[in-house]
Amino acid sequence: MGNLSLSEAECLLSEASISNPGPWVRHSYYVADAAARLAVHIPGLDPDHVRSLGLVHDIGRRFGITGMRHIIDGYAFLTQLGFAEAARIALTHSFPIKDIRFSIGVWDCSQEEFAFVETFLEQVTYRLEDQLLQLCDALALPEGFCLLEKRFIDVTLRYGVSEILPARWRATMQLQAEFETMLGASIYRFLPGVVETTFGFV
Repeated sequence: MGNLSLSEAECLLSEASISNPGPWVRHSYYVADAAARLAVHIPGLDPDHVRSLGLVHDIGRRFGITGMRHIIDGYAFLTQLGFAEAARIALTHSFPIKDIRFSIGVWDCSQEEFAFVETFLEQVTYRLEDQLLQLCDALALPEGFCLLEKRFIDVTLRYGVSEILPARWRATMQLQAEFETMLGASIYRFLPGVVETTFGFV
């Protein structure tokens, strides 16, 4: 089917919100909006295209409340529909470090599925879209755009503290630095409401 269109992505997320409603749906909208807002200022990126990728990055959650299984479900679902790039993003968005040892969350999947993700990460080459969605995933709460550090704490409170967190944080902050070089400005300049969401005045 080729690239996932914006209207198709909106329809998929709307359907998923009925199957499994929850804060993840609003988070997905903000991830998509952040990606589009940044892409406007980055040559080689199409705002509508990355918005569509952001809308479905967590689409595996349509199948219920799960841990890391959502990336496998999302990859399989989008692959079956013929959206190869969106399927890749559904998996890579959780890995700012391209190594399964740096994942967070419960691996509620089979050994074969775990091995598939491990091999996929070893073989995949990240594109600018993968990196943008990894960054934007860390810039969005269900309530709106936020500082990376706010999202770091949000995720840690839900999944717990582990020794891999500093490396993940450094990798995400490196993405921030790289995109700010492309933008020629702070990422937060393009994301309205960061102060309000971060500090609780929504």
